[in-house]
Amino acid sequence: MEAGQIVHWTEAGTSFSAHWRSENGSPPPRRVTVAADGMTADDAYHLACEGTAILWRGDFVGARELLAAMGRRADRRPRRVVRKQRHRPAPSPAEAFHLHRQAQSQRARVLGMLLVPLEPDHTIPLRRAPDVRRACEETYGPGDGPSVTSLREILGLIGAHEWRRNGVRIPALEGRIHPHYGVFSPVRGEYVDLVAQTPLPADGLAFDIGTGTGVLAAVLARRGIERVVATDQDPRALACARENLTRLGLADRVTVVEADLFPPGRAPLVVCNPPWVPARPSSPIERAIYDPGGRMLLAFLNRLAGHLEPDGEGWLVLSDLAEHLGLRSRAELLGAFEGAGLEVAGRSDVRPRHPRAADEDDPLHAARAAEVTSLWRLRVRRPCR
Repeated sequence: MEAGQIVHWTEAGTSFSAHWRSENGSPPPRRVTVAADGMTADDAYHLACEGTAILWRGDFVGARELLAAMGRRADRRPRRVVRKQRHRPAPSPAEAFHLHRQAQSQRARVLGMLLVPLEPDHTIPLRRAPDVRRACEETYGPGDGPSVTSLREILGLIGAHEWRRNGVRIPALEGRIHPHYGVFSPVRGEYVDLVAQTPLPADGLAFDIGTGTGVLAAVLARRGIERVVATDQDPRALACARENLTRLGLADRVTVVEADLFPPGRAPLVVCNPPWVPARPSSPIERAIYDPGGRMLLAFLNRLAGHLEPDGEGWLVLSDLAEHLGLRSRAELLGAFEGAGLEVAGRSDVRPRHPRAADEDDPLHAARAAEVTSLWRLRVRRPCR
């Protein structure tokens, strides 16, 4: 057990400790109380808000119902907050985004206070608990002693295991991609369609930067690219991409390598789908969505010219959601192209098809409804004659 990753509690007058598991990087709670089926949702919610975690010893289904009830309480806005907001001007898109993220973080912190124990083999020793051993092994690895984690994390692991087992259908591949826990799932198929439909500049070699599940590398190979080099730095993404490419029968045409963005050499086509929102992730799992200051985007642009063959193209797949949220302007993006010595050879756009774009109750509905995802075809800027 690593120092600082132990959770301690007292039960029936005896002190206990166990390994603390948290994929979102939350520290072990300092105060833990043991509870069972008699605890009310109000009591549990108040304890969690005050920073006291609840180690559950009752029925697993009851714990899941308790978590749902705590979630309903977390979603209620106090009347005093509602009254204050009536007299305030509407927040800017950027303010609305940061308030939304703040509320999400607070909600996650509170709901993460309902804990469940795990046996050394990842069995949950509670009545009516599901068998989560496979789901836990896929994320945590083999058991190494008793541990404790949040019920919310366990439910996330169960959901991720189902995604991994069933996969996501990708029409452009006429097959399925099986995402691993913590690797961004290609559920938003519009960006995949852009890569599947844009005319190829060449068919000999392509780089897929930040491959994730390997979906874009697979699409490029299926389109006839003879050799694709797919890169990533996340061990889970590398394992996920290799597994998916093997499933699809493409492992002989796609090489998956660990690299900081670019592999050595140059290619006539370099594809990158970086995180779309320049904001700080609140957990490692969010790194595929949020990128502080757009660091990956800027690093890709600034290094692209050095990895393109003459007349090659860099395909940047990027949503303009950040622009509608006031987090990045179109002028800043175009300025980044120019500063990297790049010019736009063309652009393809697609509107989102996911349900949240039409959800008027979403706090960010206006930005999501206006969102467009683009594939920017970039080339090294030719000197003026």
